[in-house]
Amino acid sequence: MSEEAVLLLAHGTPDVLDEMAEYLSRVTGGRSLPREVVEELQHRYAEIGLRNHPIPAGPPLTKWTLEQGRLLGAALGIKVYVGMRNWHPYIAETLATMRADGVKRFKAICLAPQNSRTSTGLYRRATIAAASGMEMEFVAGWAEHPLLAQAFAERLQPVWSQACAATGSRIPVLFTAHSVPCRTIMTGEASIAGARPGTPVQASPDPYPVEAKRTAQLVAERMAGSGMTEADWFFAFQSQGVSGGPWIGPTVEDTLKALAAAGYAGVVMQPVGFLCDHVEILYDIDVAFAATARGLGLKLWRADSLNDSPLLIEALAEIARGQWPAQVDEVVSIP
Repeated sequence: MSEEAVLLLAHGTPDVLDEMAEYLSRVTGGRSLPREVVEELQHRYAEIGLRNHPIPAGPPLTKWTLEQGRLLGAALGIKVYVGMRNWHPYIAETLATMRADGVKRFKAICLAPQNSRTSTGLYRRATIAAASGMEMEFVAGWAEHPLLAQAFAERLQPVWSQACAATGSRIPVLFTAHSVPCRTIMTGEASIAGARPGTPVQASPDPYPVEAKRTAQLVAERMAGSGMTEADWFFAFQSQGVSGGPWIGPTVEDTLKALAAAGYAGVVMQPVGFLCDHVEILYDIDVAFAATARGLGLKLWRADSLNDSPLLIEALAEIARGQWPAQVDEVVSIP
């Protein structure tokens, strides 16, 4: 077996509804949530097809993430592994398989392009904890990769053109990314290059909000050839947590109200913080935000998720080969 490999890191999602409470405890670091929160999440996942028995193709996030790994492996000609932080295949499980396969060195790429302590930082910690005896090169962020922006623009262009043609007006585009708790933006721990978990570091702003908006801007720039201007797009954070506490905004709900008040006939949504279908897209946008928009007299369209986009796979391949200067931590040898 090859001594070198690529490890794709993702959030993870439960396979069946009965796993929801355990899954959420993983997400919250062991903190239990009220029963009504668990039941609400079960409802949302049921709306996108999850049941109390496994779905043959797997839940959307797992299915598409594994497919992205398969396609990337075919493009690179080397083994690509997938590890999830909050569900199977867990990062530790995947690293054990890699070690058994003889992998000595690997490049880890988060399938969350915008660097954040709540995603990238936690993935990095989990990977270091399980990669003893291996050498890791960790990609901390790739929000500005030109092929990522091009992939999103490729999905956006046809639906934006359709929306404008259907209404006979300029329909705004609302780019979104997952919200994060306000406390994570200005507080920090060991998530910078070379710092091990628990190491005290000087607190600095989390780069996530800036990077998420930068991705949106780059997508909009690639839409200029289709007539999009700065006045045609907006940005909001979606899917604020159900467990309380302040989360960063503006929210999608408030932004939809503002667009309706401004007299727009509709809105095209494109989440640029997500690389494939999952509950935050298939439920939060397609069900919840669509209902909110209807109540405001807005028609809502959504650009297709990247999923198996060839441009996305090409972007990942360039990062894996070191052909694009992503934010890369120093190579870490884990004892």
